[in-house]
Amino acid sequence: MHLDFSFSYYIGLAGITVFAISGAVAALEHKEHHHDVFSVFFTGFITAIGGGTLRDITLGNYPVSWVKDENILWAIFFGFLLVIFFPRLLTKLRNELFLFDTLGIGIYTVLGTRIALEHGVNFFASALLGMISAIFGGVIRDTLMNEVPFIFRKEIYATACLAGSTVYLSLYQHGYDGNYNLVLSASVVVLIRIVAVKYNLGLPKIKIF
Repeated sequence: MHLDFSFSYYIGLAGITVFAISGAVAALEHKEHHHDVFSVFFTGFITAIGGGTLRDITLGNYPVSWVKDENILWAIFFGFLLVIFFPRLLTKLRNELFLFDTLGIGIYTVLGTRIALEHGVNFFASALLGMISAIFGGVIRDTLMNEVPFIFRKEIYATACLAGSTVYLSLYQHGYDGNYNLVLSASVVVLIRIVAVKYNLGLPKIKIF
């Protein structure tokens, strides 16, 4: 098996780690349920692999990434260990800076879009798969925690992912497919999320008459 140990590969592992931290911390701080070590790990695991697994299944990319590459599992385990050893610090960062969700969706959006393009998918579908890669793990996490998923809350979330995918695809179409494009497009997602949360921005509601 050949693995591409490139910049984007390590960025992808970083995204896996921050999503694992996001899920594990969400389980750890949940007040309504008692969470043992396994349930905390499982929530982090499913948050980290949920979106990428759905993307791979949609693309027919078998075996799915976390089965094919054991480094993904090590990245999840590393994130879990950080939560175990530094629970207060990571909980504070998640709650005050919404750090891990924001970084995770930025990274996953762009890498999901890139992977879709590599499988010959059209631009529109690639943008959607980038968004799905970014948000689906969080949807599973919030559902397990009996909370309303971010995509159904007021602040701009999935739209930020689509904006990042659009930037990536626009630059890709003009010949920019390197690390510069990856970092810039992921930063667009992160910036939009920060502004949306800070100023409580959301899309217009649909009224039913």
